[in-house]
Amino acid sequence: MNISFDNVHKFGKILFETQLFKHYHFPDMLNYYSENFVAFKQMPSIHEFESTSSYLREFHKKNGQNHLMFILPENKSLNHEFQKYLNLNEYDYSYNELYFIQPEDFPKFTKNPDIVVENVKSETMDTFLQLQFNIDLKFGVDFAKGKQAIYKTNFNNKNWKQVIAYYKGIPAGTLDLIISDTTVEIDNFVVLEHFQRRGIGTHMQKYVIEQFPNHVVILVAEGEGTARKMYIKQNYKCVGYQYEILKIMDDF
Repeated sequence: MNISFDNVHKFGKILFETQLFKHYHFPDMLNYYSENFVAFKQMPSIHEFESTSSYLREFHKKNGQNHLMFILPENKSLNHEFQKYLNLNEYDYSYNELYFIQPEDFPKFTKNPDIVVENVKSETMDTFLQLQFNIDLKFGVDFAKGKQAIYKTNFNNKNWKQVIAYYKGIPAGTLDLIISDTTVEIDNFVVLEHFQRRGIGTHMQKYVIEQFPNHVVILVAEGEGTARKMYIKQNYKCVGYQYEILKIMDDF
């Protein structure tokens, strides 16, 4: 099967579409940058980017949103001229990579009895929510509070599973699973810093594969992040990349 960024879940829904772009909007959480954005269907010229930026700026200004975010087409890079323009206009840009693995390709390993991985249940929901709140605080209190409502909604979604990992009984990591007919996407994959390098992330991925032996497992990793090295070591395959462009508007 063909895996692309089209397989990656989006909370935002298409609000407006042209031949050049799709505008995704997530009114439930306006400060969720990666769910309120414009996705270009083809590489824009600088003039087209400026025009689209003005459109999004006016829309976000009306909604009290202080950011501009754009997603470029899959596997399209920024040329030198575009990079120079973004730098001069104080845009940040980076790229993500899309990985997948067939369950049978995940390497074998010896499980550690100190590590327990399980689906979040009603009786562990409060623990999960507190763990997520602490993780999300790095993006600000308002963001962390907003995500809490999303986690509660997702708990009742039949196409969604929330997973928590414990190390010697202490909450140590979490991830979300987004399930389709053929793929299961790992999202919000976090192992707390002081529990890293103990094999917890590997146990969590193995747990996913054991639950969905007939699904292709997919995930998105930061293109310049360290996690991608782990995925490659675990036999994941990279199938594409996608650039993101972000600007925080102080004058909103």
